Amino acid sequence: MGQGGRGVIFNIPWWVFIIFLFICFSGYMSFRAMRAERQLEQQFIEREGQIFIERMNQEKERREGSSS
Repeated sequence: MGQGGRGVIFNIPWWVFIIFLFICFSGYMSFRAMRAERQLEQQFIEREGQIFIERMNQEKERREGSSS
């Protein structure tokens, strides 16, 4: 126990550290992709909502024009 816990870390094979790093990297990239997809989805929803509002305004103007 003279090494104080460092012996446990150095007894682990190097490829285990590589796998651990790849797992962390994969999680990070997955999080980034999820966040980017959510942002794209929000932009699509806003664009579709704007189109709907424009159609409603056109219909309102058409009805007001035909009733006069």
